[in-house]
Amino acid sequence: QVRLVESGGGLVQTGGSLRLSCAASGGRTFDRYTMGWFRQAPGKEREFVGTINWSGDTTYYADSVKGRFTISRDNAENMVFLNMYSLKPEDTAVYYCAATEHMAVVTTQRLYDYWGQGTQVTVSS
Repeated sequence: QVRLVESGGGLVQTGGSLRLSCAASGGRTFDRYTMGWFRQAPGKEREFVGTINWSGDTTYYADSVKGRFTISRDNAENMVFLNMYSLKPEDTAVYYCAATEHMAVVTTQRLYDYWGQGTQVTVSS
């Protein structure tokens, strides 16, 4: 069983930046998991943001964040990060990290086995 805890959310102005962190514990060694970030805005379904494979050499992003968000991981520290730049009000959401034992990058929510509780990001206009 993998436990995921997100942190780093908060209130930021349009155009600002935030770095979200996700700490993993338990389960298999961290580099056995592909990690993903998802978000859920008020009144909307949870959507894919980005994913990073086990080694960190492959990432994939939703079109809505491509060029503004980057994902990285530190397998030695069991951490994954979501760096968010040029934030827009439409980025306001609860952000979740998730883990899957699939070794390739994964964009489908149902393929993720473990989820964190989420961290709120609010972008003011």
